[in-house]
Amino acid sequence: MFDPQRVEALYNQYPERVAIARKRLGRPLTLAEKVLFAHLDDPENQEWERGESYLDLRPDWVAMQDATAQMAILQFMLAGRKSTAVPTTVHCDHLIQAHQGAASDLTTANTTNQEVYQFLESAAQKYGMGFWKPGAGIIHQVVLENYAFPGGLMIGTDSHTPNAGGLGMVAVGVGGADAVDVMVGLPWEVKCPKLIGVKLTGKLSGWTSPKDVILKLCGILTVKGGTGAIVEYFGDGVSSISCTGKATTTNMGAEIGATTSIYPYDERMATYLRATGREEVAKLADGVKEHLTADPEVLADPEKYYDQVIHIDLDTLEPHVVGPHTPDLARPVSQLGADAEENNYPVNLSAALIGSCTNSSYEDVGRAAHIAQQAKEKGIEAQVPFLVTPGSDQIFDTIKRDGQMEILESIGATVLANACGPCIGQWKRDDIQKGEANSIITSFNRNFAGRNDANLQTMAFIGSPEVVTAYALSGNLSFNPATDSLTNDAGEEVKLEPPEAPELPAEGFVNRGAGFLAPSEDSQEIEVVIDPNSERLEKLTPFDAWGGSDFDDLVVLLKAKGKCTTDHISAAGPWLRYRGHLTNISGNLFYTAVNAFNDQVGTAKNVLTGEEGIRYPDLAKQYKEAGQGWVAIGDVNYGEGSSREHAAMEPRYMGAKAIIVRSFARIHETNLKKQGVLPLTFADPADYDKVQEEDRIAIEGLSGIGDGKQVTLVLKHKDGSEDRCQLNHTLSEEQFEWFKAGSALNCLRQSQS
Repeated sequence: MFDPQRVEALYNQYPERVAIARKRLGRPLTLAEKVLFAHLDDPENQEWERGESYLDLRPDWVAMQDATAQMAILQFMLAGRKSTAVPTTVHCDHLIQAHQGAASDLTTANTTNQEVYQFLESAAQKYGMGFWKPGAGIIHQVVLENYAFPGGLMIGTDSHTPNAGGLGMVAVGVGGADAVDVMVGLPWEVKCPKLIGVKLTGKLSGWTSPKDVILKLCGILTVKGGTGAIVEYFGDGVSSISCTGKATTTNMGAEIGATTSIYPYDERMATYLRATGREEVAKLADGVKEHLTADPEVLADPEKYYDQVIHIDLDTLEPHVVGPHTPDLARPVSQLGADAEENNYPVNLSAALIGSCTNSSYEDVGRAAHIAQQAKEKGIEAQVPFLVTPGSDQIFDTIKRDGQMEILESIGATVLANACGPCIGQWKRDDIQKGEANSIITSFNRNFAGRNDANLQTMAFIGSPEVVTAYALSGNLSFNPATDSLTNDAGEEVKLEPPEAPELPAEGFVNRGAGFLAPSEDSQEIEVVIDPNSERLEKLTPFDAWGGSDFDDLVVLLKAKGKCTTDHISAAGPWLRYRGHLTNISGNLFYTAVNAFNDQVGTAKNVLTGEEGIRYPDLAKQYKEAGQGWVAIGDVNYGEGSSREHAAMEPRYMGAKAIIVRSFARIHETNLKKQGVLPLTFADPADYDKVQEEDRIAIEGLSGIGDGKQVTLVLKHKDGSEDRCQLNHTLSEEQFEWFKAGSALNCLRQSQS
C-alpha cells in the first residue's frame, strides 16, 4: 500500500509550506513546526499559538492494532463510507498471549481469536485497508519497516505510535474516534503543541544504549512533564544513534505524556530506508533535507525557539533502570542494588524479558545476543526465565538466519511470537501466584502495577535489552553488569564485555512483507458479519444527545486516589477479548482503581442503598439501571498510559456525565470529549479534597462551555452543607458541539445525512 508518489507529492509542497510558516511566524522554524505546517488543512489562516490553538491537520497514514481497531472499525461502519479516505492498516499484535513459545502461542491465538480476526480481515478487505495477519509483527515495528518516512504525519490507535518519530515522522497516538475522523476524510484536530528541545551531545559507548536516553529523560520530565508538547531531539549526538535506536527513544516519549517525539532526518535514517526497500524515499528525502531538520538559527540558539531545552551528554550517560510501578523512577544501574535494598524490592528476579515494540530491532536483538554469546563461551546460563519477543516476521526470520536466535536459546531463552505479549499483559504465567511479591526486569516501555501479568505485586523494572540480558544471567537486581563478575559452572569469576552489534544485517532482511493482505479489488462482494449472539463483537448504538439542561443530583461513583491510568479505568490482559463488545468490556470499569474513601482497590459504596464493597462495574450498572447519573473524580494526570478509548467509552456507556480531575493526560481527555463525556479540571486543585462519598452533585453553567466559560461544581454534602467550586475545561466550540450531539461520531453522522 505504500506509494512513494504520495511522499513525492508531499515533499513538493514542503518549500511553499515552510515559506508560509516563516512568513506567518516571523522567525526560523523547528523541525516539528515544519512538519505540522506541511500538513495543515489551511496553512494561510490556521490560528497558531502553542498550547492554545487547535490545529486541523491532514495525516498521511492511519494505523490500528487489533485491540483498538475493533471499536474504531465499528464506529467507522456507523459513518456509512465505502472506503477509507486515507491509507489505513490494521495490525494483529495485541491478542496473542505469551505462554509456551512462538509456534504454540500463535496456533492458540488463531483458534481463540478466530472470530475477531475474521471480522478485522473482512472489514479491512471491504473498506480498503491493509491487513497484517497475526504473527506478522508488532504494529510499530511493522510501520517503521514499511510505512514511516521523514517529514510525514501519521496517527495510530496506540499510545506508542510515536515510535515512527525515529524515522523523522510526526506520529501521534490517538483514540479510535480520532482515527475515524481521518478515515472518513475529515481533518484531525489537536491542540497546537508546545516544544521541548532535547540537545544530545557526545557519543554512546560501552553499556550505554539509546534506551538510556529516554530512561534518563523520564527521570527528568516525569510521566506528565511532556504533556501537550512535542519532544524534538537535536545536536551532534543524534548521529551516534541508529534509526531503530532513535525509534526506541521516541516510542517511550509516551511515558512522559508527550504528544510525540521526533528526530531530524540524517544518514542513519537514509541507511535504514535503503535496507528496508525504500531507496526511492531516501532519494526523495535527500532532495528536501533542509526542510527535514530545524533551521540553523534554531540549532545555534535553541532556548530562543523551544519552550524548554534539556541537555543530555551521551559521553557521560550511564546505563539506567527505571521502576517499579512507574517509568519515571529512574536511576543509573550502579544505584539499583542499593535502591532495591532500601525500598525492600525483591532482589531476586523471577523473570527477564526483552523485545516489544520498544526494543525488538535487529540491533537490539544483536546486542543482547552478543551478551548471550559471551555467557555461552564463559559457561553461564540464564538464572531466571528469559523471554524474547522479536518485533516482526522480518526480524524473526533474519535473526534465525543470522544465528542470534540460536545463541539466545542456547543460554535458556524462550522466543515468543512476534506480538506484544507480556508488554501489554498478554502473559500467562505459571510460576507466580496472584498477590505474590516478585521482581521482573524488561526492555518494554510501561510498567504500571499489574501491567505485565495482572499481578499488582509484580515489581517491573525497565532497562535496555543488553542490560536485561545481563540481569537474566545474574538473576538479581544487585548486579552491575559494567563492573561486577559472575560465577560460571566451573566456579570461576568471569566478567561481561560491553555489547556490540551491527545496526542492520550484512546480508539484508529476509521475508519482507510476510503476513500482509492487500485490500480487495471487489470489496462490494465482501460482507462484514457480526453474530448478534457474539460475546466478543457488538454493533454500536449511538449515544444519546445532551438534553440542554445543567446536570443535577449526580452521585460520585469513584474518587480515585493517586495514579489512575487507562489500565486502572479499563484493564487489559484477559479483558482484551472484549475490545469489540462495549457491553461486556464495561465489566472491567475502574477494576483496579483505588477508592480514596476507603483505600480499597476496585470497590465502593452504593449511596442509594447503603450497600458496601460493591465492585465498580457492578455499582455503575446498578446506577445505570436506576437511571442515576454519576461522575468520577480523579487526581493528577488522570488517564495516563494507553490510548485505549474504551477507558472513555465505558464510563459513557455506564452513565457518566463528567470526569472531574486535578489534571488529564492528553489522549484520554480527547477521548472523553469524543464520546460526549465532559472532561473538567478543578480550577483550584485543592477542591479535590472537598468531595465526599455521599455528595449529591450539580454542574451549572453548561451552556456557556461553547464560549470558553468555566462551569460551577456544586457539592451538596450529606450534613446539609454545600461547597461551590469552579471547574475549567479545554473544549473548543466544535468540541462542545460533540457534547451537545452526544458524541463526535453523532456529529459526523449528522453532517453526512
